[in-house]
Amino acid sequence: MNVNFEHLLVRAEQLISRIEAVLPQPLSQPDWSASNAYRYRKRSSGHGTLEPVRHVGTMRLADLKEIDAQKDKIHRNTLQFVEGKPANNVLLTGARGTGKSSLIKACLNEYAPQGLRLIEVDRADLTDLPDIVDVVSARTEKFIVFCDDLSFEEGEPGYKALKSILDGSIAATTPNVLIYATSNRRHLLPEYMADNLSYTHTDDGEVHPGEVIEEKISLSERFGLWVSFYPFTQDEYLVIVAQWLSSFDVAAPAIAAARAESLVWALERGSRSGRVAWQFARDYAGRHFAIT
Repeated sequence: MNVNFEHLLVRAEQLISRIEAVLPQPLSQPDWSASNAYRYRKRSSGHGTLEPVRHVGTMRLADLKEIDAQKDKIHRNTLQFVEGKPANNVLLTGARGTGKSSLIKACLNEYAPQGLRLIEVDRADLTDLPDIVDVVSARTEKFIVFCDDLSFEEGEPGYKALKSILDGSIAATTPNVLIYATSNRRHLLPEYMADNLSYTHTDDGEVHPGEVIEEKISLSERFGLWVSFYPFTQDEYLVIVAQWLSSFDVAAPAIAAARAESLVWALERGSRSGRVAWQFARDYAGRHFAIT
């Protein structure tokens, strides 16, 4: 009888161990010396981890051309944050490929020696933001939680979670954490013609947004700093192309000769963005070096 009981007890302990292994675990501290940047990853088991980015991009602020006004705003806000001064959460919106994400990465490289760190979080994992904030709240470093290409569909849970973290949560704001998000949508939610039906008009002609509109702008309003990016003109695009070709050590005469080809490249892609300029420079530099 005792043998059967002991066997049953061992089997029960094994079963409990297996169940515990698949249950979500509290977010643990990563090796903070492994990198300046981390990605939050959530496994199918529900376990969330902060994984160090082993190869952080080498983007520098000086590499980014024709966005000086936007660069100044982000640079100033990030410097205030690193120095322990009041700073704002930031929403970067506008045309694709104009340097929104690159600007944040360049700020990381600029201020990593002063203790700036970056944690990239996917939209689907924003519901875990409170756990991430709790893990880093006692650290001496300054953390930018980076949400790239952020937008929501109606009813997504991450929308409410981000809204609560930015403003309105019962917990006090953690002074060593800011949210930097990029988006092609100014208000982060899809906008429909039918939304305009919720507007009301007063007798003196004033227009007031209805509840639908108010809800859609309520999240973006919680970002203290809005930075807008615009499509590049042809001249601005050519300056960016020249910058990237120069970074690949292409000689000045070859850069001048590449102007017409770079315009055709942009025309074929229907965009004169910084991303298109960088892609052309890589292609041209590769062919140029292969010939020489």
